[in-house]
Amino acid sequence: MNPDEFDAAHLQQWVGKTEVLHETVRPEVAAALAATLDYPDAPGEGEPLPPLWHWTNFNAVVPWSQLGADGHPKRGGFLPPVPLPRRMWAGGRFVFHAPVPIGAKVARTSTIASVSAKEGSSGPLVFVTVRHEISRDGQAAITEEHDIVYRSLPAPRPAPGSAPAPPKAAPPAARWSRTIHPDPVLLFRYSALTFNGHRIHYDRSYVTEVEGYPGLIVHGPLIATLLVDLVRREVPGADIAQFRFRALAPLFDTEAFSLCGEPAADGTTINLWAQNSRGELAMQAEAILRAADSTRIPTKGGDQS
Repeated sequence: MNPDEFDAAHLQQWVGKTEVLHETVRPEVAAALAATLDYPDAPGEGEPLPPLWHWTNFNAVVPWSQLGADGHPKRGGFLPPVPLPRRMWAGGRFVFHAPVPIGAKVARTSTIASVSAKEGSSGPLVFVTVRHEISRDGQAAITEEHDIVYRSLPAPRPAPGSAPAPPKAAPPAARWSRTIHPDPVLLFRYSALTFNGHRIHYDRSYVTEVEGYPGLIVHGPLIATLLVDLVRREVPGADIAQFRFRALAPLFDTEAFSLCGEPAADGTTINLWAQNSRGELAMQAEAILRAADSTRIPTKGGDQS
């Protein structure tokens, strides 16, 4: 079958499919992620995981023989068998109900919430949304919705009139900014910590020659984690109640990118984004602090109220 052809009705059969995983939050994994993010302190036993650090847990442990050509598990198990070869993490939404401390035994119930197909400017697209419920002792800790997009490989010669949409410009200024110089070591470490075998993050010949990208791709979850980390650096002790992000364009290890933040006037919302060296928007995000925590956001002059 041509990979651009698929049975949308067949893929719908995966909606409602669930799986449950159990795990213990380990201090050595948190310490390794802190080192990877160049963060000075790692949480110790009984201390809460920072937001999004739970992504080092519940990773699919799949035998080598069950991996696809892209390094991901073969499709058709929990995730639907979408035949389109390119797979990217398109976005996510999170509610943090309660802390997840180091040493805790936690469970994650995952459900295929939706599968939808559409025609994009570059060809067919399939969107899959997975809902995760992470709990501790039967009580909700994190609710997450995870959006995956599948698409075709680029055509050797673009069809007439199929030019990609122009990149979206990032906001002109930000209260907070941090420059990241990604390299293969950073991407390898994050792939290892999340047991992510996707070759676009570490195999340069694969990502450039097969998928047609100019360099190794920075993980969408890593960018989102770094945006949350920007909030933690600028507002020490910030208690994030909700977070959402949307990936708009890939970032590569071939150039530096910037993490940016701008607190909103409501005192609880922080607008966040990542942009490449040309000022083009790669990711949009929003963090919402708990109301009692809003006074921790620094004023424009740098003082805290």
